[in-house]
Amino acid sequence: MKHEVVKILSAKPDNIFVSKVEELQSLWSGYGSIKRYTLSGGEQNTIIVKHVKLPDHQKHPRGWNTRHSHQRKIRSYEVETQWYKDFGQACDDLCRIAECFGTKREKDEFIIVLEDLDASGFTRRLEQATPNQMLPCIRWLAHFHARFLHHSHTGLWPTGTYWHLETRPDELEALDDPALKKAALEIDMKLRECPYQTLVHGDAKLANFCFSKDGQSVAAVDFQYVGGGCGMKDVAYFIGSCLDANACQRYAEELLQYYFDSLEEALNTSASSISFAALEESWRPMYAYAWADFHRFVKGWSPGHWKLHSYSEALTQGVLKELQSR
Repeated sequence: MKHEVVKILSAKPDNIFVSKVEELQSLWSGYGSIKRYTLSGGEQNTIIVKHVKLPDHQKHPRGWNTRHSHQRKIRSYEVETQWYKDFGQACDDLCRIAECFGTKREKDEFIIVLEDLDASGFTRRLEQATPNQMLPCIRWLAHFHARFLHHSHTGLWPTGTYWHLETRPDELEALDDPALKKAALEIDMKLRECPYQTLVHGDAKLANFCFSKDGQSVAAVDFQYVGGGCGMKDVAYFIGSCLDANACQRYAEELLQYYFDSLEEALNTSASSISFAALEESWRPMYAYAWADFHRFVKGWSPGHWKLHSYSEALTQGVLKELQSR
């Protein structure tokens, strides 16, 4: 494995030496690991290697060991590899990601060699965040969505996010909410057909943002579920990853406004010809639909999950009533 990583980094692998390998975390359901390599003789002193090794037997912490689950994971690593090869270079400091130094795909293995964001100053990870601490992540999402508005998603998920309805038939079947189950396809269609499609990160939770020491800047990781979609899917999911029901009730509107202010700034910075007013008019109503879409998934996947709270239920019920009234 060390030799494979060095070959990816250099046309002259004999010049680079690996002096230390440190495992940072294992991948979901036993599909591999993320490690830090300490090097000498190359341009980087440290790198991060995401090494996916497809297991013979799948394990899932919540018991979802299905054919759909396995195929979705394989596809997710194909997408992430494609993202770093063909799309990641379009990101700048306003939607910072790790530089990719190279990838390799074998029959049952993926290797992605990345910049060590810790070494680049993004040393902080937050397990919880106040509304003020969430702002750099929301700003990142706004700039990311602005950069990829109407962008091709060839090679990525046609519809981004790991909970997308088409890739979650098992969880939909398990959903014990007849009204929500009946409306699931219509909710999905509303999100997919709304104007101003962009690329969504697809798993924009707090754990996937690395913070600078002062907490004012972030870089994002984990692009397994990046693909086409309405930006509200990332925003609703991110807010839900940080706040409980009471905090959502108190701060969500303020955070949503900050997102749209940042989105307008991003469009102005890039001298985009897209009308911000039209974009906002299209996307604002989709916030509740995006929340209902994720609520549908969680309710089928893990009915006792902490994210199934009163704020989430109220938004979902509002969407169902709106659809029924049409």
